[in-house]
Amino acid sequence: MQILRYAAFTTDPDGGNPAGVVLDATGIPDSEMQAAAAEINYSESAFLLPRPDGDLDIRYFSPLAEVPFCGHATVAASVAHAAAHGAGPLRLHTRAGLVEVSTTESEAGEITATLASVTPRTEEIPAEIQAALLSALRWSAEDLDAALPVRAAYAGAWHPVVAAGTRSRLAELDYDFPALADLMAEQGWTTVQLIYRESEAVIHSRNPFPPGGVVEDPATGAAAAALGGYLRELGLVSLPAALTVYQGDDLGRPGVITVGIPSELSAGIHVTGHAVLIE
Repeated sequence: MQILRYAAFTTDPDGGNPAGVVLDATGIPDSEMQAAAAEINYSESAFLLPRPDGDLDIRYFSPLAEVPFCGHATVAASVAHAAAHGAGPLRLHTRAGLVEVSTTESEAGEITATLASVTPRTEEIPAEIQAALLSALRWSAEDLDAALPVRAAYAGAWHPVVAAGTRSRLAELDYDFPALADLMAEQGWTTVQLIYRESEAVIHSRNPFPPGGVVEDPATGAAAAALGGYLRELGLVSLPAALTVYQGDDLGRPGVITVGIPSELSAGIHVTGHAVLIE
């Protein structure tokens, strides 16, 4: 198979979140996709499978397991597809449902992708699970932003949203990897969406990712989409809204995710970003 390597949510190959991309994985067994993702060793790799109707199936694999949806790998794969076949609309069939993507190319040759997530939703996390989550993160209740309650949020994959009261607390990431991995496996969470809300329109984010065998995901489109749904459902943002999510700065791989939140509660969340080929 031909494997491309792209960095998503950045125009710098050394920034954002890298993803492996296979533009045509037709006939490749699941075991080989999983083995390729492990060899690439990025947080996720995306495998496109063209359909007779012009749509595309897409599969996502971390180094350890398949995941139902991955935002940064969707952006990377969509930009790679546009580079090979021209910019325009795409219909991607994920394990979580249909994700529609539009790609555009600037005069400078930079390609941007915007995905529309599946319908988001949130769930309350029982008190004992919240306590276990904070314990695994080595956070206390005093570290939290009381205006942003802890919830599980979904826009293709589940992510607990945990808001820090200060930017400095967000910068101190030192969690119990085995304990968090076990809890996330029990709860079916993909990453943990740790955030600091600088303003209504500016969010700083970090995403522990033990289920993928990765300490931290540098830029997480699926979690950004889930966050947009969380903010809308809980009435924590004026609608319609546009957010800028900064992620990866603390890792030395800065990325920028733009999140569009439509007013309709059933509408998917729009996640926009650049992607660039890694030489």
